[in-house]
Amino acid sequence: MIARLNAPDYDRWAAQIRATAGCRQPIHLRGKVEHYDGATGQLLHRYTTRHEPDGILRLPCKTRRASRCPSCAEVYRSDTYQLIRAGLVGGKGVPDSVTAHPTLFATLTAPSFGAVHTRRERNGKVLPCHARRDAEACPHGRVMSCTAKHSPDDPCLGEPLCPDCYDYTGSVLFNALAPLLWKRFADSLRRRLAKHGGLPLRELREHLTVSFAKVAEYQRRGVVHFHAVIRLDGPGGPTAPPPSWATTDALAQAVRHAAHVVSALVPALEGQPARLFKWGAQLDIRPITLNGDLTEQAVAGYIAKYATKAAECVGTLDRRINPLDNLDAYNLKDHPKRLIAECLRLATVEGLAELRLADWAHMLGFRGHFSTRSRRYSTTLGELRAARERHAREQEITTGRLPLFDEDTILVISEWTYAGKGYSVADQLIAAAITGTRVPDIPGGAR
Repeated sequence: MIARLNAPDYDRWAAQIRATAGCRQPIHLRGKVEHYDGATGQLLHRYTTRHEPDGILRLPCKTRRASRCPSCAEVYRSDTYQLIRAGLVGGKGVPDSVTAHPTLFATLTAPSFGAVHTRRERNGKVLPCHARRDAEACPHGRVMSCTAKHSPDDPCLGEPLCPDCYDYTGSVLFNALAPLLWKRFADSLRRRLAKHGGLPLRELREHLTVSFAKVAEYQRRGVVHFHAVIRLDGPGGPTAPPPSWATTDALAQAVRHAAHVVSALVPALEGQPARLFKWGAQLDIRPITLNGDLTEQAVAGYIAKYATKAAECVGTLDRRINPLDNLDAYNLKDHPKRLIAECLRLATVEGLAELRLADWAHMLGFRGHFSTRSRRYSTTLGELRAARERHAREQEITTGRLPLFDEDTILVISEWTYAGKGYSVADQLIAAAITGTRVPDIPGGAR
């Protein structure tokens, strides 16, 4: 730390750290970029990392996972918020008239795989978890009852009353098939709307566009459910109103029908019976309003929050697990450890190879994208990043760090190589002081 603080290039090093906005694991690059006049071949500007501290350029990692880098995840969350909100009230290329389009906020849940500890409330009063007068013992000798009134941060929430009775196989397979269930739900939704409008499915896009943005959320028991904003537009997307028959009530009925009828079948394999997976019985459908409990800001904030999370609430890891790893060495609780072990076991079953359960064991079988949107919902994350890059370039030109020239006549030659990521322990402590971020856990107990 003393050597870094007294280095002659400390100010430039600190400037790089500030530019990463507190990224915990910045990417290290070596290389150069040169700008040439396309007509004369004259070198107009050159940047090289040869003169940078340690000979590298540090850039934000841009991960979406808050568990890995809260700073970069906050940027991702903010972008997702703007993307979702633009599809509800306009902006970012979406007209304000989109507020008149039928729009719903739907939550698709998972079925039950066994009784788990839960926190229930009624009229602001916390109820017992599973209070049963004549509760019977399960085949493993455990009484299937719990009279505790769990606090919101009770570590036992989501854990089964009897782990030996819990259907770990079903939980893992449902997570793996959840993306397929969503695809079939979206297809069924369009078919139902086409039928309601008296149209063949192939002609629906000429009259109606179904736009959506969704996010996956892990429940504490380790299964995913989806929150989705579903909007009806005209054939041109949000710029055109939907036909008169495409109402909010028609959309709600189509969502209920699609959630009820779609399913995914896993055939019988190696002594396991065939399993038919469907969405859970709990289906929540609510309209989004500009005023009230479910405003566009509340919905956008809710979806953006879960876009940066994964399975941390269950207690699993945020990185991939090697099938040869010893799970006992990770200090996991019994429930997530059993879910991971079941993923690794099912990965060896012939017929389930396409689910890639070993690769996604740390995600408890789920291998889909956490945050997705349809093509015409609103802007894209790429467009938001491009706007931010243009703003940064304009700032560089204004401050004189980059010359002003006509991009159409310039030849740009770049050469970059990956040189690592992250910080040393000393640099990590200084970076936390510079950016005002929390110091993460450091091996050896140092802070």
